[in-house]
Amino acid sequence: MRIVVDAMGSDNHPGPDVEGAVLAAREFGDTIVLVGDRERVQAELARHTTTGLPIEVIHASQQITMEDRPGLVGRAKPDSSMHVGMRLVATGDADAFVTAGNTGAVLAIATLHTLKRIRGVHRPALSVIITLEGQSLILLDAGANTDSRPEWLAQYGVMGSLYAERALNRPHPRVGLVSNGEEAGKGTTLVQEAAELLRNNGVNFIGNAEPKEVLGGAVDVAVTDGFTGNVMIKTMEAIGQTIFQLVRRELLADTRSKIGGLLAKPAFRRVYRQIDPFEVGGAPLLGVNGVVIIGHGRSNAWAIRNAIRQARAAVQGQIVEAIRDGLGRQPT
Repeated sequence: MRIVVDAMGSDNHPGPDVEGAVLAAREFGDTIVLVGDRERVQAELARHTTTGLPIEVIHASQQITMEDRPGLVGRAKPDSSMHVGMRLVATGDADAFVTAGNTGAVLAIATLHTLKRIRGVHRPALSVIITLEGQSLILLDAGANTDSRPEWLAQYGVMGSLYAERALNRPHPRVGLVSNGEEAGKGTTLVQEAAELLRNNGVNFIGNAEPKEVLGGAVDVAVTDGFTGNVMIKTMEAIGQTIFQLVRRELLADTRSKIGGLLAKPAFRRVYRQIDPFEVGGAPLLGVNGVVIIGHGRSNAWAIRNAIRQARAAVQGQIVEAIRDGLGRQPT
C-alpha cells in the first residue's frame, strides 16, 4: 500500500506530519509518501531514525494555509502539497491521501480539480468517526455541505453504511437520521423527506435518532445535514473540554480532592482517550474517487499516525469501489 501524507498540512507542519508518517511506516510497513517542501521535509526526517523504513519524499513548491480561500486555491496553487498528493491518488500512483490541512480546500481540490466525484454522487460528505464505550459510529455530513437536500441525506446514509460495514467492521449497520424526536414525522421538512427516502434505499434504517441515541450506541451511522453535523461535533468537543476543566478545577480545590484525584487519575486517562479526537486521527471524505482522510489542524504525530491507520482501513475495505457499486444499485 502507498499512502500519501501532506507534510505541510498541520498547524505545526512539517513536524507532526513527518513524525506521524515515521510512526506509521515503522508499525504498518506500508510505503508512506511525504509531499511538501523537500528541504524542510528531509530536514525533519533527519531528526528520526528512518533506516530501512519505506518513506519517500515528493516535492511540492506551494502549500495551502488555513487562511487560503477554498474557492481560489484550486487554480491559484496548482503545485500545492494537496494538489500533488491527490493527483498521485487520481493517477493510481498512491492508494490514499491524508492531510491535516484546510478542510474547505481539500474538498474543493478533491471535487473540482483532482479526484472528482464518484459518478452519481450528489455531494461528497465529510464524515466523523466517534468512539465511545469501545464502539465506533460514523456521523455525516460534518460540514462539507451546510445546505442540503433530502436526496443528499439519503445518499449519505448509503455511503456511511458502506463505510461502517467495510472500514469499521459493522455488519448490517444501523442508520439513524438525526432529529429532535424519535417519532416519525418529527423534524424539519428536510428531515421528514429524507426519512422517507432512507426507508426505501436499502440501508438498515432504524428511524429518527436524537443525540442521546446517537451517543448511546443505538446507531452505527448518524445522518444529518452539514450545518447540524458541524455544530453537533463542535458542541460535543466543547462540552468534553469544559467538563474536564471543571473536574480538574474541583480536584485541585482541597487536599482531600487532590488525593482522590491522584487515585482516580488512571480512570480519567482512560475516559479521555475515548473522547480524544487524536485517537481516531481523521475523518473520511466520502463520495470522491479516492480515499481521503482529513485530520484536525492541531494534529500531533499520534493523530497523523491514526489518520494513516484510517486510510489503510478504507483502502483494505475497498470503500471507493463499494460506494460506486452501492450507488449504482440505487433506484433512480
